Amino acid sequence: MSGNGPLIPEQRHQELLRLLRGSGVLSIRELTARLNVSHMTVRRDIAALEESGQVVSVQGGVRLADWTGNAPPRERATRAALEVPRKQVIAQAAAGLVEDGTVVYLDAGTTCQEVVPLLAARTNLTVVTNDFHAALALMALPSVHTIHTGGEADADSGSSSGPLAARTIEDLNIDLAFLSTGTWDLSHGVTSHSSEKVLLKRAVMASAASVALLADSTKWGGVERFTVTRLDALDTVVTDSGLPAEIIDSIAEQGPKVLRAE
Repeated sequence: MSGNGPLIPEQRHQELLRLLRGSGVLSIRELTARLNVSHMTVRRDIAALEESGQVVSVQGGVRLADWTGNAPPRERATRAALEVPRKQVIAQAAAGLVEDGTVVYLDAGTTCQEVVPLLAARTNLTVVTNDFHAALALMALPSVHTIHTGGEADADSGSSSGPLAARTIEDLNIDLAFLSTGTWDLSHGVTSHSSEKVLLKRAVMASAASVALLADSTKWGGVERFTVTRLDALDTVVTDSGLPAEIIDSIAEQGPKVLRAE
């Protein structure tokens, strides 16, 4: 914002829209701080933009009306059929980060599972995962030593999490961790609906020398109740070309290297 005095309503509206284009979703509190105005003023601005069809109010905040980012279904079979081309190009880019003779963590999820067949060419690789589907697929690769975390099983996601799984991770030295998510944005980072999953993901980050988030553009802009990590704690973000350039730039400004798979 300019330091030349308060903005008129039209200028605030344009600034508010610019901020939303960079974040997808913003809270009322965040907007009052960024625009340096009162809660009442922000709410009036949102009401005006909502009336013109440019934004939509959400609980505690606002999002762009034409933004498609949302949390995917949590049931595994449904998610597996969604956005397959995006997942495949992300997996190709992620696999390029894997070096022979290293310990790699694959988080639960259909995007991370797409990485599995691409590891067949690696040698002396150890892959740790909490995903039952990925573990079964990894065991078919003779060049890969597979470790499953154990822990409390979740039938919907086909994975495990919780303190037992986290304890397994604490005994491992991971070179590269691939994290998955159903929701991420600029303000809240990576979020999850499950505190058990948060516990495991944070244990993985603490044990890993490098952390890469694999997340397609359709998941941008959604927020769940628990924060896993801010984006500035990630080393790499691997996504697809569906995110606008200004959002990619905003992510990179927070610190992680962004690989935008075409």
